[in-house]
Amino acid sequence: MKQIHCDILVIGGGPAGGVCAVTAKMNYPEKEILVIREQEVQLVPCAIPYIFGETLGCTDKDVASCAAAEEMGISTMLGKVIDINTSEKTALTEFEEIHYDKVVFATGSRPFVHASLKHSLTVQGVFTVPKNRDYIDSAKAYMETKEKIVVVGTGFIGIEMAMEIAESGKQVTLVGGSQHILKGTFDPEVALQAEEILLKNNINFIGADRVSSVLEQNNVVTGVQLKSGTIVNTEVVILATGYKPNTDLAEKAKISLGHYGGIWVDEYMRTENPDVLAVGDCSARRTFISKVPSKVMLASTSAAEGRVAGSSLYGLKYIKGFSGTIAIFSTMIGDTAFSSAGITEGEANASSGDIVVGTFSGMNRHPATIPGAQKQFVKLIATRHGGQIIGGQIVGGNETGEMINIIGLLIEAGLTIYQVMSMQVATQPKLTAAPTNYPIVMAATIIAQKIERG
Repeated sequence: MKQIHCDILVIGGGPAGGVCAVTAKMNYPEKEILVIREQEVQLVPCAIPYIFGETLGCTDKDVASCAAAEEMGISTMLGKVIDINTSEKTALTEFEEIHYDKVVFATGSRPFVHASLKHSLTVQGVFTVPKNRDYIDSAKAYMETKEKIVVVGTGFIGIEMAMEIAESGKQVTLVGGSQHILKGTFDPEVALQAEEILLKNNINFIGADRVSSVLEQNNVVTGVQLKSGTIVNTEVVILATGYKPNTDLAEKAKISLGHYGGIWVDEYMRTENPDVLAVGDCSARRTFISKVPSKVMLASTSAAEGRVAGSSLYGLKYIKGFSGTIAIFSTMIGDTAFSSAGITEGEANASSGDIVVGTFSGMNRHPATIPGAQKQFVKLIATRHGGQIIGGQIVGGNETGEMINIIGLLIEAGLTIYQVMSMQVATQPKLTAAPTNYPIVMAATIIAQKIERG
């Protein structure tokens, strides 16, 4: 068996593993870093839905670049770690024994399928949405000649898959299981705006019902049966029902797991063994505000964890760990962007939070007659006592994707509406809303007025 030695072993080459390796090399340039990954080509996970429509059209256009790691002298090896001994600091692949000083688990996640539907995974025409190029190529090729598609799941992947497929001219039915799409990310008044776009794109949306079984004949899918008894005929079923941590290797190594099955880590992404770290979807997460366990899986969260771990391998270089996910999202539905950060109004009320909400609607350009101007909606959620911003949602044009990052920073920094009210912003007629009614500032001002009035 070939013997390999390195200082830092990163198991997994996705966003978390890649960022961790690059950050580690920047902080510890003298260390030998080895990234081992199972697939030769890493897909950009969030862009997988766009492979199924005209936006990308094929996996060749959804390849994550490894150029930065190679230029920095980080070694990469194709293979699968099948066993690891954290006491002896050795990891085994089929042909190699790797000796390391520090190891980072970045094994990611895999599709979650409810137990009631697992039997359907062997049925022809039923697919999940893994981050596997060969599988995605196979699914896309199968769908090319099919016209009726059922997408199960109304999270971001499900919505984006449904839109891409519908825009290619196929008949799409989207089945959720909750009254509104993107539950837990947007409040109903925002989700309704997204649902209107789905309907305009001829997507048949079934919200308050759920798939109870997949129907087949001769092991080929023919439809789905809903809890209500309704049968929807189809040629393809896509199970976009979420993901779960990939922790098989960690469990085999007897590494402690946290809530929802992720690897337990502290704020610096260390496990109970300081020489073993975990980042990305395979790690257990908590929310930034309430610190309760979280199921959120985001590449941006994974990248942040990778940076924290990569700079903390040999001591706490920066006294700022990862304080929890703020659940910051963006998506495009049609030509409209939807973004969210922090907690929703519904979530805050459900936990008896004493909050105040401010909303503002306007145009994303000034004057409104600028070509390409779109309506813009901003919602902020803040604590009544102190005015700390804990959540926000935006609907508008492309700028929405960056504006939500402002709100995300406000939440992470613990800033209040009073600080936002005096925030100075760069505005330009063809780029932003007017300086006189910049929507984030206006929403904060409205909250301040509500607090003052009691």
